Amino acid sequence: MSKDNKDLFKDYVPEVVEFDEEIDGNDEHKIREDHLTTKEDLLKEITAKKANKRSYRQPIRTENEKS
Repeated sequence: MSKDNKDLFKDYVPEVVEFDEEIDGNDEHKIREDHLTTKEDLLKEITAKKANKRSYRQPIRTENEKS
């Protein structure tokens, strides 16, 4: 740092800032967390259902089979 910057911040004392719901945006972060957990639960449910799903294929045709 240059000498000017050192002089500028020599009396600076950082203060601890606490989270206050009324000032800092209420409970929006909680709503977002709820949406994310709901999304995770739904994705788990969908992947579980896809894993249990049966898949049917057409029988394999052979050269000897008559069409």
